[in-house]
Amino acid sequence: MFKKLVISLILILAGSVSFAGPSEDVAAFFDKYVAAANSYDENIPTFYAPDAKIIRVVVKKDGTKESVVTDTGVYMKQLRMNSKLAKVRNYKNYYTDRVITQVGNDYKLTCKRQPSLSDYKLPAHFVIGKDSSGNYKIKEESMDTYQTAILVGAKRQSK
Repeated sequence: MFKKLVISLILILAGSVSFAGPSEDVAAFFDKYVAAANSYDENIPTFYAPDAKIIRVVVKKDGTKESVVTDTGVYMKQLRMNSKLAKVRNYKNYYTDRVITQVGNDYKLTCKRQPSLSDYKLPAHFVIGKDSSGNYKIKEESMDTYQTAILVGAKRQSK
């Protein structure tokens, strides 16, 4: 009797794994990305498409918003420069209220981002799709932020 129960459980669990769909795969990819980002893994660039679009939507004190768009190369350079201070401060991002929708051949993951050093949550989204090798990559990342210094840096880079 016990043997039949164990075999039945194994078959049920194995069956449910084989029916995992693309949105579950995207969620698993995103979980790996978050773990890598929050542990300051040097492999963070491998999660992004080489031509990924990085958007920061700066929420100003008066409530207006201004978007700053950059490319993957500039973003990775900024990550490297800021990661030491972030690591010392034990800065992490937590993502809640995740919703995954299919957009063409890609998937859009919308969520709320809560920085570990803050008590607020702001909108974020990620467009995730497969590259030519069949690996998931972040093709677009957008996060709202209260960090207005990003605007100053972006204006300096554009000159």
